[in-house]
Amino acid sequence: MADNIQGPSFFDTFEWENIPDPTHGRVNYVDLPTAQQQNLTFAKKDSFVLRADSTNFLDPNGPGRNSVRIRSKKNYTTHVAVFDVKHMPQGCGTWPAIWEVQGSNWPYGGELDILEGVNDDGTNAATLHTGPNCRMPASREGQTGIRVLENCDANVNSNIGCPVKFTSPESYGPTFNAVGGGWYAIERTPTYIKVWFWARNDKSVPAEVMSGNVIVNPDSWGTPTALFPDTQCNLNQHFGPHNIVINLTLCGDWAGQSDVYQQSGCPSTCVDFVNNNPSAFANAYFDIAAVRVYQK
Repeated sequence: MADNIQGPSFFDTFEWENIPDPTHGRVNYVDLPTAQQQNLTFAKKDSFVLRADSTNFLDPNGPGRNSVRIRSKKNYTTHVAVFDVKHMPQGCGTWPAIWEVQGSNWPYGGELDILEGVNDDGTNAATLHTGPNCRMPASREGQTGIRVLENCDANVNSNIGCPVKFTSPESYGPTFNAVGGGWYAIERTPTYIKVWFWARNDKSVPAEVMSGNVIVNPDSWGTPTALFPDTQCNLNQHFGPHNIVINLTLCGDWAGQSDVYQQSGCPSTCVDFVNNNPSAFANAYFDIAAVRVYQK
């Protein structure tokens, strides 16, 4: 274990990114003092909460709903990371994400989305976004999830990347929250990237993951949900040192697309809903028990 981030230690290991939302969401990412003053981030021993404002009506001509985006101060290449999440943001207009990225010169340093979805719709997806000439095999061999697209190039296919859709209903949204959350884990090496998920009530979750052991052995964790091998993608070329990012945006380039938003059964338009329904975001929060990073 290289880093065991729990409760108040999030404030030492992450930076609050007070930046315009790169995905054009109806949010205003606030700095750390504002987040603490407005109770949008707070922590105790086994709980770190990151959430959106749920009290204020918004001026349609003013900034978006206050929310939080944090980025780890350290970056990582070869590593294992386990995210013990008790609750994720839910509700119409929400677009929560836990991911890893090289911030400079995106997408050429690579992006790995570990937890991501919108509007409570469907299961989780793990996705790579890269520059050109990175593809994944069409075969489902070596993973339990379903490959959606094979070309990871962020410059094509409207930047969908190469997602692997999870099959577990508990992997995203209200169903995830109803069982008390679960664990997402990734292993990144020079030759493959793997992503696992276990719901809180899953009897197959490895004991070392559940207990937060000092040493873990991903080879004993069984078939991953998502496998991204280097057979048609030079991972060393496409992926640089990554920071961990945790954020909650609203609407924007995915959740706010009119067809996506309406197909989720959400009312009005996404922006109008976010502007005029603050109480709808009472459950739009992450509650994270721990982030544990392992390195040899």
